[in-house]
Amino acid sequence: MGALFWVLLAVILAGLYFWYAAIVTRRNRVAEALAGIDVQLNQRHDLIPNLLAVARRFMEHERGLIEEVTALRTAAVALPPGTSARFAAENQLEAGVGKLLAVAENYPALKSDGPMIEAQRGMTEVETNISAARRFYNSAVGDLRNATQIFPGQLLAGLAGASAPLPFFEAPADARAPVDAAALLR
Repeated sequence: MGALFWVLLAVILAGLYFWYAAIVTRRNRVAEALAGIDVQLNQRHDLIPNLLAVARRFMEHERGLIEEVTALRTAAVALPPGTSARFAAENQLEAGVGKLLAVAENYPALKSDGPMIEAQRGMTEVETNISAARRFYNSAVGDLRNATQIFPGQLLAGLAGASAPLPFFEAPADARAPVDAAALLR
């Protein structure tokens, strides 16, 4: 009887330890994913001044839009990474840059400018990388949430430093809205 008790206790403690280690591993994976997003966002932030400088040469009538994108970049950089506010600011910045690139299509000289073509190519690549990093982050957050919301993870989450649920990156509401193809074809 005594030996069976100790064996069961050892098995239970080993199981709890491995669950705890899995939570810590998942928490670290979330931190890694968040750092990956920050790397890509910093690359975007580094490209935006070049894009604005090129656009400024050709788009005198769009000064308000250029200033808006500059202000959005400044606001996004000022917020701490990994917060819902930072995610929202980055969504606004992404929309502002998209609007700037769409307006740039109305300027033939700008569309054919070598530096502008390179800036657009760089922005497209960075946006693709940001999207991939956000998917990795959401996957890591989902894994961590699953591990901490299932028994015995609920008991171990506080010990592992993962008791507060982290936010998922969510696309802005306008990106989820259905596309009105008829309006685009007019």
